[in-house]
Amino acid sequence: MLRIPPDLVDRYSRYIQQQGVTAGQQRHYLKWLRYYLDFCRKYNFQALNDQGLAAFLAKLKQKKQGPFFRKQARHAVILFYNLEREEKTANFNHADQHALGSHESPAKNARPAGRFEGKTGRLTVEPEHSVDVSIPQGADWTAVFAELKNSIAMRHYSPRTLKTYVGWTRKFQAFLKSKEPGQVDVEDVKGFLTWLAVEKNVSASSQNQAFNALLFLFRHVFGKEFGKVDGIVRAKRKPYIPVVLSREEVDRIIGFMNHPYRLIISLMYGCGLRISECLSLRVGNFNFDMKILTIHDGKGQKDRTVPLPDSLMDELRSQLNRVVSLHEEDCRAGFDGVFLYGQLEKKYKNAARELVWQWFFPARNLTVVSGSNERRRYHVHETSLQKALRRAVKKAQIPKRVTSHTFRHSFASHLLQANYDIRTIQQLLGHSDVRTTMIYTHTVKSLTLKEAKSPLDLSL
Repeated sequence: MLRIPPDLVDRYSRYIQQQGVTAGQQRHYLKWLRYYLDFCRKYNFQALNDQGLAAFLAKLKQKKQGPFFRKQARHAVILFYNLEREEKTANFNHADQHALGSHESPAKNARPAGRFEGKTGRLTVEPEHSVDVSIPQGADWTAVFAELKNSIAMRHYSPRTLKTYVGWTRKFQAFLKSKEPGQVDVEDVKGFLTWLAVEKNVSASSQNQAFNALLFLFRHVFGKEFGKVDGIVRAKRKPYIPVVLSREEVDRIIGFMNHPYRLIISLMYGCGLRISECLSLRVGNFNFDMKILTIHDGKGQKDRTVPLPDSLMDELRSQLNRVVSLHEEDCRAGFDGVFLYGQLEKKYKNAARELVWQWFFPARNLTVVSGSNERRRYHVHETSLQKALRRAVKKAQIPKRVTSHTFRHSFASHLLQANYDIRTIQQLLGHSDVRTTMIYTHTVKSLTLKEAKSPLDLSL
């Protein structure tokens, strides 16, 4: 972590005190200034740059810092801006007076750490560290990010895709040092992807993800086509064989879990669900009479149906009764309903409070929506499930790297081991291409006969 020189600490402390910052808050302002300068050094932003401040605040939001702390950090950095610019102006005025014949001369070695060095615009922070605080030449990418978010929303991509694409675009912007968006070309993309592979040594999947994000940025925001992209150093993608549990290991892990996590993991294994698909299930997804579960808007916005396990029917009905009771309590308490997709609530005014739209695995507490003070119900959070799963795996002493997705891998592998058709497994998993499903042929012992034999000699 970068250290602020004592001279800058003294000047900044005096300045913020003059601006009305109380003594109790000054240490927090110094902390934010330290974090900000370190952020600028780490991500190649200029310290007196609005783009650097915007990126810093975005990073704080990503780190789950609350609105109050982000506002305090912003105020601390703006006071730093004002201090340095006022002192720079004072230094320039002093230089003008000296040029006109002033007999005043600065003290020996009067260039303290933390001040602007003449017209170079450089702020010395430590002898071994320096942060560029010159007036920035970088362009404003605010309109780029706004258009990126609009383009993703128009295509109904998931919030995770939005977060990922914005993240890669922000890194691309930092790599280019906020180059004018209209001047960005394919050569910049080549340099960025090569830098990721060579300097940052990212995985092949991360590099491909960055490539897809920039392809979307060029096509739908810049209005350009990549054309032929040659000469990029690509990270090699290694063949991945998923971790698979035995049926005994699945039962041992589930045995160490409590409700509702036990039922969630059982349903993920029994139906081959992804974690997001399972946690976002609503009451209307279940057809208990036909013993069918419908997954809406899975990966790639695809729907599919899977059979409900007979062994879970009693637990699922008990969970439905809990949801009904909780929903009745919420309605009596005057809650504002559950969170809905897109514009459903505007189209159907009362849908958020109807039983059919309630989460099948609701969160314990209501969520207060910032700005409106509405009290709404969300589903069980992913992190809560993952923590419960890690505890259960540790207690079960399973010598494998187990995640929630491992149960989906186990679902496919166990069906394949039971000689189910690969096409059937593909449909149950919701894969678009059977080649994706074929990876599970490497997770089970092959029962195929290798010796060539004429079908005339087979007893069919």
